[in-house]
Amino acid sequence: MQFDVIVIGGGHAGTEAAAASARRGARTALLSFDLSKLGAMSCNPAIGGLGKGHLVRETDAFDGLIARAADAAAIHYRMLNRSKGTAVQGPRVQADRKRYAAAIQAMLHAQAGLTLVEGEAAALILDAGRIAGVRLADDTLLSAPAVVLATGTFLGGRIFRGEERLDGGRIGESAAHAIAAQLRELALPMARLKTGTPPRLDGRTIDWARVAEQPSDEDPWTMSPVTPARLLPQLHCGVTRTTEATHDAIRAGLHRSPLFTGAIEAQGPRYCPSIEDKIHRFGDRDGHQIFLEPEGLDTPLVYPNGMSTSLPVDIQQAMVASIPGLERTAIVTPGYAVEYDHLDPRALDATLALPVLRGLFCAGQINGTTGYEEAAGQGLVAGINAAAHALGIAPLVLDRAQSYLGVMIDDLVLQGVTEPYRMLTARAEFRLRLRADNAETRLGPIARELGCLGKGRLARLETRQAERAHLDARFSEQITSSVLRSRGAPVAADGARRSTAEWLRFPGVELAHLGVAFDGDPQLLAEAIEDARYAPYLERQEAEVSQLRTNDAVRLPEALDFAAIPGLSNEMVERLSASRPATLGAASRIRGITPAALSAILLHARRAA
Repeated sequence: MQFDVIVIGGGHAGTEAAAASARRGARTALLSFDLSKLGAMSCNPAIGGLGKGHLVRETDAFDGLIARAADAAAIHYRMLNRSKGTAVQGPRVQADRKRYAAAIQAMLHAQAGLTLVEGEAAALILDAGRIAGVRLADDTLLSAPAVVLATGTFLGGRIFRGEERLDGGRIGESAAHAIAAQLRELALPMARLKTGTPPRLDGRTIDWARVAEQPSDEDPWTMSPVTPARLLPQLHCGVTRTTEATHDAIRAGLHRSPLFTGAIEAQGPRYCPSIEDKIHRFGDRDGHQIFLEPEGLDTPLVYPNGMSTSLPVDIQQAMVASIPGLERTAIVTPGYAVEYDHLDPRALDATLALPVLRGLFCAGQINGTTGYEEAAGQGLVAGINAAAHALGIAPLVLDRAQSYLGVMIDDLVLQGVTEPYRMLTARAEFRLRLRADNAETRLGPIARELGCLGKGRLARLETRQAERAHLDARFSEQITSSVLRSRGAPVAADGARRSTAEWLRFPGVELAHLGVAFDGDPQLLAEAIEDARYAPYLERQEAEVSQLRTNDAVRLPEALDFAAIPGLSNEMVERLSASRPATLGAASRIRGITPAALSAILLHARRAA
């Protein structure tokens, strides 16, 4: 069978990659072990969060799947960091697992140009160092000039639970060993990482009266701006804490934990450690929060967020029974850890292509990341660029000043990883301009230019741009303080004349005082108001953004020998050689590269040109 793009893996990265590739017009195949598991939420039943919610909204701006599926399955909405500015607020939803997967599968089945193929990828087909397709375990050949690897935790996956050892990337599912062996034989820079999951609890056995209640937000925001309203009944979550008895039970079992016996050598995510790691590292704390998150409307299963573990089952039972509200709670599926292969992302370029194997793109946990949102964002970019490679059309490269997607990819391909990478708002130095609420405005025009939007989303973008132009015109209108005071605004009678946008930065000044009426999209109005309030801070960043783009316009030779540049330390040479920065700007963002080193690199590159 002949395709333009083949995507291997049906998780969050693979489904976004396949849909994005097909939206660009590429004949796309999505290959997965089990098509009934497409879009499965392997770990927590939640989408979004701090930094992660930004990635979801940005993926959605390209007509991606994750935000719409989240809304189709959302049973609890919570805006994190609500007390802080909108730039660092994080939209997050609890999702019904079954409904989320069903929504993803429905969108994939409806996507023109996409073929779903069930089977195991046994090997990449190579032709003179280029991708030519994929051979399946049953010897079926799928031909294509571009392949996206989105293998998740299945690439060489191995499961650990106490003394138990199983092959697999998810409990009850096989690992991808054949293609993992091929990648290692190709001498690619491979290593191992680790992730984990908590025990699943029977919610009918939880004493909910003994845990704090966390309700869903009342204001009716949605994860995707195209979702008109919340679609499902809302459930509350619960919050409890570990106790000294919990910590004692965990300490008593540490000698049986694969994390401490040396059975697991790979590094896990620092920002989401296992419960045994928390107790070992933060032994002075009297308790750690556990969030009890329902897994769906039609299941009693509850996910205890904060209790990821690979301890033996009997220790897990003792641990759960020691927590207030969980004393009589039954464990349905014990927690476990997964160790898997990943590729050093410094081997990739900014399109998520692997230059040493032309036509191969990588997305998700194979690139050293953790999280559904990071995977989906990379899948989107890899799918768009795999289609670009196959069809000979424009690629997508986003910079750090445009999006969290650009921040994530820049971090990965330049810095590499020492642990599973997780997006945080603190990673984005231009976060004041990269708010979750303005993702559509920032990235919609780019998505339209690249042909990533369906008809409905195109029509929506045109309407939004017309409405925004109207708002911008109204916000530029001048008005005096005396007029505002006559309308009840708490401003000084100094005769000052300012634009509507400027007046919105004054405490107590509302749209009604300014005479602005707007019957369009209320989300767009809220976004425009925030833009007006953030404007002075964004103007101060313009010089930094300009410098970023100036440096990124200075290309470095592909074959530049960093070891031959005088004045660079051995550590600098090692990092530069591993990352192979394509521009002077990229070189400047590698850790430890000084201004003096940049000058030396620039001088040497000019002489070599």
